[in-house]
Amino acid sequence: MEQAPSLRALLLAWWEANGRHDIPWKLRPDGQRPGDGEPLPAYPLWVAEVMLQQTQLAVVLPFWRRWMAAFPTLAALAGSGEHDVLMLWQGLGYYARARRLQQGASQLLAAGLDGDQASAVDPWPRQLEGWLALPGIGLSTAGSILSSAYNLPFSILDGNVQRVLARLTASPRPPQRQLAGFWQLSDSLLDPQRPRAFNQALMDLGATVCTPRQPACDRCPWQGHCAAYAAGDPAAYPVKDATRPLPFQVIGVGVVLDAGGRVLIDQRLDVGLLGGLWEFPGGKQEAGEAITATIGRELAEELGITVEVGEELITLEHIYSHKRLRFIVHLCRWCSGDPRPLASQQVRWVEPEQLADFPFPAANSRIMAALLEQLGRSSAT
Repeated sequence: MEQAPSLRALLLAWWEANGRHDIPWKLRPDGQRPGDGEPLPAYPLWVAEVMLQQTQLAVVLPFWRRWMAAFPTLAALAGSGEHDVLMLWQGLGYYARARRLQQGASQLLAAGLDGDQASAVDPWPRQLEGWLALPGIGLSTAGSILSSAYNLPFSILDGNVQRVLARLTASPRPPQRQLAGFWQLSDSLLDPQRPRAFNQALMDLGATVCTPRQPACDRCPWQGHCAAYAAGDPAAYPVKDATRPLPFQVIGVGVVLDAGGRVLIDQRLDVGLLGGLWEFPGGKQEAGEAITATIGRELAEELGITVEVGEELITLEHIYSHKRLRFIVHLCRWCSGDPRPLASQQVRWVEPEQLADFPFPAANSRIMAALLEQLGRSSAT
């Protein structure tokens, strides 16, 4: 790209004055900015980059700090229990990322990396292949780690960067439909002398100026080169595919209590976005089926128990990236059958006050709150 040298200079000058220079994993252990040739520890960067997948920086920061305090090295992460890992991740979403980090830690230790010195600079992978071999790591994440840790010339193409490049070129097609061309553009723009700074500047531009809605074009160092700005409607880019309505499902959920007031919970299998988390049992409502019948059927099929389905506790809706769910939750009285994990890892009877000690999906927090409120009212009368 002929304009690349000019675009690099403009972006880096803007970043020096306006960039986000206080991101903790982009600083030396003493809190200072590294020089261009100075390496940074890879472990904190790897953790942060995985957390940042589909999650904003402001949300990630407190989670990253708690994670690094609990698991400061690879050995600490690999040797921890899944329960502890998921509890620290609770509220961040996309829980498969946490399991993949732990799997990656075990994989790196098995390959010979020193787990007790995991926050040190060497001998972490210095090529894309070494990072791509870890679960959940794609090209952009690997490139970001390598450029940030070692100032190596690897480009990135996360969502922020795709948006900036789509506007810079006024691309007539969605980025996901021409990823090869966008990667080529990102490669050609990358400053080979300062890849760490350039990639961070590009991300900062997308996060703080070239935002999805109401971009601040008057503050953009690339305004004079931006085809979308010249066209008069930067917010019209990136061009998007027509959205399809999310599939909708109704889920019947049973909060099962035994005679002693304990609550029955089960742990999901280690698959999918919510794998390994605990939940109140239930399942999909079939066509024409009453929700109370759904709950009774699902608890029989998944746990081998019979229950008396009582009053409705709460109804709530939750939107995931791929579907929209309505949870209709009923209190249930356990009647017979020893609970068995027929479709889960394990089941437990727990005291209601112990529910906070288990990692649950975000949607379950309102169920827990409603249950505790209901039990409080019952004890008061």
